[in-house]
Amino acid sequence: MDKHVRVLVLAANPRDTQPLRLDEEVREIDLGLRRARSQTQCELYQQWAARPRDVRRALLDYGPQIVHFCGHGAGEEDLAFEGGTGDTHLIPTEALAGLFELFEDQVRCVVLNACYSEIQAKAIAQHIEYVIGMKKALGDSAAIEFSVGFYDALASGRSIEIAYRFGCNAIQMTGMPQHLIP
Repeated sequence: MDKHVRVLVLAANPRDTQPLRLDEEVREIDLGLRRARSQTQCELYQQWAARPRDVRRALLDYGPQIVHFCGHGAGEEDLAFEGGTGDTHLIPTEALAGLFELFEDQVRCVVLNACYSEIQAKAIAQHIEYVIGMKKALGDSAAIEFSVGFYDALASGRSIEIAYRFGCNAIQMTGMPQHLIP
């Protein structure tokens, strides 16, 4: 991991969707990053109730190397962000990939911790070196465990590839059968 890493968490749980424990996931990411070795400085930026314009602004304002989306995915129906009234606003896969293309010189890794986000991950991976998506539905507990393992490993100086494996193993260690979904 680099000496100075900025992580941007985009959290969206529109009011017309099933409630998720996003606050727990972000808390665990924060705790994991605080464990960073002394030679590595990690900064965590959070954008709650993320709307499309918030995503663009946060990427411009914070200059993150890692972008972590937690929320709902709908496969071919895109990722669920919030609209102006708090209801679901789906960002089309092509638009999301186009946005990350504009930041390909800055963003190194994108984590889409949302059900059925593999389609979006593949589209973003045309522009970003490391992208993690979910092949199927992933339970809330498994999503949180993945984040814990992933960010604990990154903060310990492990590579993104190894951090991904730690995330999958964290799910497996709990006995949940969902460790092959990321």
